[in-house]
Amino acid sequence: MIENQKIRPAQVVGPLGEPLTLDSLPPTDTTRWVVRRKAEVVAAVNGGLLTVDEACARYNLTLEEFAGWQRAVDRSGMHGLRVTRIQYYKSLYERQQKF
Repeated sequence: MIENQKIRPAQVVGPLGEPLTLDSLPPTDTTRWVVRRKAEVVAAVNGGLLTVDEACARYNLTLEEFAGWQRAVDRSGMHGLRVTRIQYYKSLYERQQKF
């Protein structure tokens, strides 16, 4: 039975190098998603602190919205999460794929 249980870390490394725990994640009623908060949720999922389903349920996100955040972090780091620069980083990524 023990092998079926998932062992989760008590904390993971956040996007700025600080330790992240379930208590230090953004509040569940967050409506203003700044870059740091988005990156913290992505880091929590990547580190195993939360599953994708738990993060989407906890923050009332769609799977597509979270996947977009994760893709932006993978492609451009935290800068890719800036709403004002999404188009810039998207075109930059597309140009890199051509070559």
